[in-house]
Amino acid sequence: MSELVSYTAADAISRIVMDDGKVNVMSPALLQALLEAFDRAEKDRAIVVLTSGRAGIFSAGFDTKVLASQDPQRIYDMVKLGAELASRILSFPTPVVAACTGHAFPMGAFLLLASDVRIGIDGPFKIGMNEVAIGIPVPSFALELGRFRLVPAYLQRTALTGEMFSPQDALTAGFLDRVVPAAALQATANTIAGSLAKIDFAAHASTKERLRKASAAAVRAAIDDEITLEAYQRRSRIPPGG
Repeated sequence: MSELVSYTAADAISRIVMDDGKVNVMSPALLQALLEAFDRAEKDRAIVVLTSGRAGIFSAGFDTKVLASQDPQRIYDMVKLGAELASRILSFPTPVVAACTGHAFPMGAFLLLASDVRIGIDGPFKIGMNEVAIGIPVPSFALELGRFRLVPAYLQRTALTGEMFSPQDALTAGFLDRVVPAAALQATANTIAGSLAKIDFAAHASTKERLRKASAAAVRAAIDDEITLEAYQRRSRIPPGG
């Protein structure tokens, strides 16, 4: 695997750990490495535990340096990879357990929305979609994920105002399924994954397809319609404030 992502598998459970040595910025390289790790997990027919090797941070979201570059190709490549990763997780044939080690900014929050079981830690952390606070529209694929997983009022709050939520509020909103002490996070994720290893994977995959068919189709359509190189090229020609 990439030096940014480690992959281990045992007893039908794979562990994907992202660690860029800093705050897990979702750069093209990290996103590509995560996609490759999920490819491997699918071949292994393994449950995935997706987590971070950084204490206090799951992910700082998309690489703002790439976003600020105004390079249409670089921005397109990064956002496309992120969207495809979220879509892949949403429809992944085996269960995906996300163990959130702290802050989860977009794109990290999008991965939580796409995962099956989401566990976070209690503490002074923030989770949500803060794009409008930094001058970026929330991508349509992320809004579709939000419609699928979030309480509507909380989706409105985070998407339209950039509000970020504490772990307890993120639990209420729908970003997380449970909140545990930091020391219990990985053990809790492993226990849940162990229980999920006993279910019928074929039945899980079939049910997931039926349950998420409309949402997965909406995410796919949003990616295909909005995330194109031509669209980013057009935006690069619009003057600031235009």
